[in-house]
Amino acid sequence: MAEASSVNVDSGCEEKGPEELSQEPARPGTIISRVKLFDTMVDTFLQKLVAAGSFQRFTDCYKRFYQLQPEMTQRIYDKFVTQLQTSIQEEISEIKAEGNLEAVLIALDAIVEESKDRKEPAWRPSGIPEKDLRSAMAPYLLQQRDALQRRVQRQEAENRQLADAVLAGRRQLEELQLQAQARQQAWQALHREQKELLAVLKEPE
Repeated sequence: MAEASSVNVDSGCEEKGPEELSQEPARPGTIISRVKLFDTMVDTFLQKLVAAGSFQRFTDCYKRFYQLQPEMTQRIYDKFVTQLQTSIQEEISEIKAEGNLEAVLIALDAIVEESKDRKEPAWRPSGIPEKDLRSAMAPYLLQQRDALQRRVQRQEAENRQLADAVLAGRRQLEELQLQAQARQQAWQALHREQKELLAVLKEPE
């Protein structure tokens, strides 16, 4: 049983893998996405990894155990290979998710497709470093200047709003002070009238 399993594993490695399939001439107009190429590369890597660690090599490392327990050795090897492949695939999936790799590759495909429809010639250096630097940096600097101007305008608008709010607060404070003074004067006048009234009431007949 172990020998049959060993033959199956080794023969599986001899089958044409994704890498060999990808080397076949593609039909004209056929576009292979980078996501598919990446997945094919991962599958090819896993196949080569399994082929490098074939069952025959595994048993060469554990000859005594294989002679005593051939079926157990086969099961251990199969489980080891399965867990190894699963672990590698999970690690690659985590890397793809963390780096948003699939979306990046799709966006790269879209950029390449868009560039095919461009009629204007691609940029080429003129041979004059200063000129090339200016042509490359000018759009970026203009963009930064516009962004800075917009930021300054927003800041100036916020400053004007803040100044208006401060002036409004001052006017409000002045009005409150005037109201307080008016109330104080009214209270003082009332107090004087009360004193005068009490003085009149206390005068002898």
